[in-house]
Amino acid sequence: MRLKKIQILFYSLILNFCLVLNANAQSENECFEKVSRGVFKFNQGFDNIILEPVAKAYNKLPEPIRNGTGNFTSNIATLLSIPNHLLQGEMRLAGHATGSFLINSTIGILGLGNPAAAIGLENQKEDLGQTLGSYGVGGGCYFVLPILGPTTLRDSFGMIIDNNYLDAFARVTWHEREIKSMSGNKLDYVGVKAATAVDFRGDNMVNFESLEKNSIDLYAATKSLYLQDRSKKIQNSSNSDDDSWGELDK
Repeated sequence: MRLKKIQILFYSLILNFCLVLNANAQSENECFEKVSRGVFKFNQGFDNIILEPVAKAYNKLPEPIRNGTGNFTSNIATLLSIPNHLLQGEMRLAGHATGSFLINSTIGILGLGNPAAAIGLENQKEDLGQTLGSYGVGGGCYFVLPILGPTTLRDSFGMIIDNNYLDAFARVTWHEREIKSMSGNKLDYVGVKAATAVDFRGDNMVNFESLEKNSIDLYAATKSLYLQDRSKKIQNSSNSDDDSWGELDK
């Protein structure tokens, strides 16, 4: 009972903090635009030199390997979705996500397969930014982070809390804390995140090229896609199987 009260107080403080931050930032559509545009250019350079070539090589791998990689990283991401479903009061989706993780981690051989989808279990991705948004917390200032890309005040704050408290995978790898005999290290964390980024980039190779070719202002187009996608995810109106932050071909 005491632990439950502490948890309620903790999340109440998080929510109030974000509400205050959002109230201060709501009047501004974007913070540090000049800096963000500079970071965006840096990210473009990183993509051109490293991520895109790696993704092109990845796309040449046999399809079963690419599908297995996507399934594996998606299954790990479910560990973050489960607590956020619970925080949103979505018990049905929390049950689906839990069942999906257990089935895919066992029958699906560590998540390389996705038998849970075949029996109709939903696996809708959720994070604390979406959870806060579902409680009415606005995004606040928009800005761009090195490597990590577009974000908002709410989503960046949510990402920090997710990484430190809610994401079991991050806790046993990046923070190297043992949970029920499960353990890992920072290399495991970086490896999975890198695989997730390469898989996403490989899946959207044509879409990225189309976006770059057809956008007068690529920075503004990327911003619009990100904000629209986050809004859809908060309203649970986007495709639950889509890991991307934007419908890049639109």
